[in-house]
Amino acid sequence: MTISEKIANQVLDAELQFQFSRSSGPGGQNVNKVNSKVELRFNIPNSQILDETEKATLLEKLSSKIDTEGNLIIQSQEKRSQIQNKEIAVRKFYDLLKKAFHKKKIRKATKPGKGAIEDRLKEKKALSEKKKGRRGEW
Repeated sequence: MTISEKIANQVLDAELQFQFSRSSGPGGQNVNKVNSKVELRFNIPNSQILDETEKATLLEKLSSKIDTEGNLIIQSQEKRSQIQNKEIAVRKFYDLLKKAFHKKKIRKATKPGKGAIEDRLKEKKALSEKKKGRRGEW
């Protein structure tokens, strides 16, 4: 199974760990009572689903979001509901994986066409004539 299939089928859900705490976001009086903040943890080195090359890629590309034990940490406290924050955190996780494994398209150098070259030269000639007219040579 390729990594894109793993991401699309959300196979990694089994290895996600969640921790809940009090949020600093919206909630009114509930803010002090309900643990609506969600912290998602995914241990990359101990993952049974990812192969070694995928683990290496994640550790390299997401190094700023990974702690010393190799945990990828994502937080969400946007909503008042713990369930909504959990869904947002999972979505962020899979978006991050998609971005990490996305291959950049290689740019191929091309030459401009004949029409484009002619248009550019005509534009240069017209600009040159305009400036020549400003000189005021009597």
